[in-house]
Amino acid sequence: MEGNNPQTTRVPAAKSDRWWERAVIYQIYPRSFQDSNADGVGDLEGIRRRLDYIASLGVDAIWLSPIYPSPMADFGYDVADHCDVDPMFGSLASFDKLLDDVHAHGLKLLLDFVPNHTSDQHPWFHESRSSRSNPKRDWYIWRDPAPDGGPPNNWTSDMGGSAWEWDAATGQYYLHAFLREQPDLNWRNPDVRQAMLDVLHFWLDRGVDGFRIDVLWHCYKAAELPDNPPNPDYRPELGEKHKVLQHYSADQPEIHELAAAFRTMADSYGERLLVGEVCLPLPRLMAYYGSEAAPGVHLPFNFALLDCPWNPRALAEIITTYEAALPPAGWPNWVIGSHDAPRIAARIGEAQARVAMMLLLTLRGTPTLYQGDELGIGKVPIPAHRVRDPQDLRQPGLGLGRDRSRTPMPWNSAPFAGFSSTEPWLPLNPDWGSRNVSAQAADPGSMLALTRKLLHFRRLSDALTRGAFSLLHADEAVLAYERTFADERLVVVLNLSALPRPHPVRGVALVSTRGLPADPVTLRPHEGVILLPED
Repeated sequence: MEGNNPQTTRVPAAKSDRWWERAVIYQIYPRSFQDSNADGVGDLEGIRRRLDYIASLGVDAIWLSPIYPSPMADFGYDVADHCDVDPMFGSLASFDKLLDDVHAHGLKLLLDFVPNHTSDQHPWFHESRSSRSNPKRDWYIWRDPAPDGGPPNNWTSDMGGSAWEWDAATGQYYLHAFLREQPDLNWRNPDVRQAMLDVLHFWLDRGVDGFRIDVLWHCYKAAELPDNPPNPDYRPELGEKHKVLQHYSADQPEIHELAAAFRTMADSYGERLLVGEVCLPLPRLMAYYGSEAAPGVHLPFNFALLDCPWNPRALAEIITTYEAALPPAGWPNWVIGSHDAPRIAARIGEAQARVAMMLLLTLRGTPTLYQGDELGIGKVPIPAHRVRDPQDLRQPGLGLGRDRSRTPMPWNSAPFAGFSSTEPWLPLNPDWGSRNVSAQAADPGSMLALTRKLLHFRRLSDALTRGAFSLLHADEAVLAYERTFADERLVVVLNLSALPRPHPVRGVALVSTRGLPADPVTLRPHEGVILLPED
């Protein structure tokens, strides 16, 4: 892919200038952002106290991982009450106070919505498992044993082992795509559908600006629950969930009608945003945008940058293939980190993490920035006795643990990094004494300073927020692309190598990952620049 054959994408029409298309979303993992009551766990009041910092970054919306009442078997993704707040995080009153202050700061607030499953401590499941004749029995997926007495089929849990759990009291198995403490809801039951739509109404009426929908593609299963085909490429180090291909346990045709129903509800409240977690190959991912007649979620999450090979040609292929696959009304989105993925700085090093930040914030579409990535937090060792993630505890030694991405936010060099006045629930990054918000805010060459500069520059640029994308150059070391809108033209050039490289495009550097002045002829090692190109 060289500069003589660039690929250009369409410029969004003026009518599609919705807030979330120009926005940057900032993901907060509430347990690990700020503790306000000295229990070692973050909470809503802690987030509220840090809103000045969030607003100062230059982001536009906050997405909170689950805050609902939960036994915390999977740290909030096992919901016991969809319409309340866990006392660990606060109360509905403290949520309302946070929401008001978020809006007062000119920001939007998105909640995590978990529709595929509940906690086994949810009142619905207590009723469902109480007897086969209970009216809520069919709210979950129950089946008799196979002829040999084992599970009804060969489906595997994403957390390892069978996706079926035996219930001796009623003599049937129930389905759980994740932990046994997370039984799957039966979305084929109209009462389940109405109850969960009522949950969305509850929070939308309260004033939230949208939702990130957890594991959306899992909600429907094939009606007859046939065996999944074995995975011919399975390797044990991938984890047990990959033993079979999820042909029948996820991504069923009915899910698109449900996504359209979610979208209809959200749109009825005005410009509310739905972000769908969908971990599927590109053609199947694109189906979650829906159609003109039945729109799906606004943004099916694009995880392509989370584990891609970090080289220019691979990135160019990923970007252009994704852009070409978008439906006519589809708006792109990008992420480089999340509460489930390894830290970007841990994967490619701090110097390239700066380049990755420039990539994230200059590609066409809506970026999501994960807390702590603006500091360049890297590898965080988690001693065996401090491991909390059930995915790691159930499949030790495979490197599947997510604790490494959920460690507390380091605010300053005070004890416990200003996160708490007591030992946090997970270890801090080992360099927290110097890698913290306070230290980086005082350093104009820091990762935090670069992130703020990029976000500020992006906010002022129609080319970056709304413009077209053209690939200009991709070789073994350098990636270059152009962003244009009306008369504004910018070029982004990224050196993904540790050696100096000649500039493929000449111009005046406006922002550099290594600080200005930048050389107009040679890119420094690990340097990304935004250029005003020469005519």
